[in-house]
Amino acid sequence: MKRFLFNRALRILLVTNGLVLLAGAMLGPIYALFVEHIGGDLLDASLTGGFFALAAGVTTLVAGRFADKKKRDELIVAFGYAVMGIGFLLYLFVDSIWSLFGVQILVGFAEAFYSPAFDALYSKHITKRKAGREWGAWESMNYFSIAVGAVLGGLIASNLGFDAIFLFMSALCFLSAFAVLHLQRGTL
Repeated sequence: MKRFLFNRALRILLVTNGLVLLAGAMLGPIYALFVEHIGGDLLDASLTGGFFALAAGVTTLVAGRFADKKKRDELIVAFGYAVMGIGFLLYLFVDSIWSLFGVQILVGFAEAFYSPAFDALYSKHITKRKAGREWGAWESMNYFSIAVGAVLGGLIASNLGFDAIFLFMSALCFLSAFAVLHLQRGTL
């Protein structure tokens, strides 16, 4: 069992990132239903998804360079998690496709902003002879987060509505940001 647990830094990164990925996965399968709920259609869902990816793609290039210049990757990760939490909260106020474009761009920016710094932190704590296993743990956590998030999002939306999902998604991101920010310096 001990061989599976990895070092403390990787465990922290896996848990906090897992919560953020879980949050994002909660909306994924029912996103088109939300777009329809605010008056959009399938094309609108596709366009807003495209804007998310475009914002993320552009931001990733800049964020990678920024992370290389700043030596506090954990602060960048925490900031990205917090901005994602804000973005998920802003879904509560989305009442048109145009406002959804703005929220999608913000969430794309936030995800892309933290990703290079997260990858740098994770890579920093990888054990050389266990790189495959330790990156495999992240990949596995990613898929498990998607699986749980997809089902949880559907359950919450069916029983409590979209607002409850957005509050829960936001809370998971803020919890992760708080956890990373309040680590003793040097832990990550």
